[in-house]
Amino acid sequence: MGLREHRSQAPARVRVFVVTLSDSRDAASDTSGAAIRESLERSGHHVTGHDIQREDPRTLAPWLDALLQRDDFDAIVLTGGTGIAPRDSAYELLAARYERPLPGFGEIFRALSYAEIGSAAMASRASAGIAGGKLVFSLPGSRNAVRLAMDQLILPELGHLVGQLRPAAPEEPS
Repeated sequence: MGLREHRSQAPARVRVFVVTLSDSRDAASDTSGAAIRESLERSGHHVTGHDIQREDPRTLAPWLDALLQRDDFDAIVLTGGTGIAPRDSAYELLAARYERPLPGFGEIFRALSYAEIGSAAMASRASAGIAGGKLVFSLPGSRNAVRLAMDQLILPELGHLVGQLRPAAPEEPS
């Protein structure tokens, strides 16, 4: 089956949970999380929930494990925690949970970021993979980075990728 056929069979509406990782943002100042939710909803997807979590691996790891057990969404988009500062722990937490990493996402994201911000793009540890049977994207915390990832990478492929994760319908007996 070719890409065109895959896309034609992809779900048009995907259920997504949005997470902001931050020690300083709250509901009023979380512009990146809000941008993700607005972008998803504008594209016809359903945001099943959102949360802001502190970047403390001791509490974040069990919270993330519980989130991955839920069955009310197909994908998670996280923002924040992808840099190299000591508190930035998203990459390590997610890499340990990826059953199948999608390295192309981070590679393409950094290439696109380089075109916008130059060599500082190398410090991004944006990533994606499959965890708990769900599609997971981890984005930097800046609103510009969120816009770039959502518009150029996630939204064009979200339905297609989630469709690929769903089990194929059984064939009719002949």
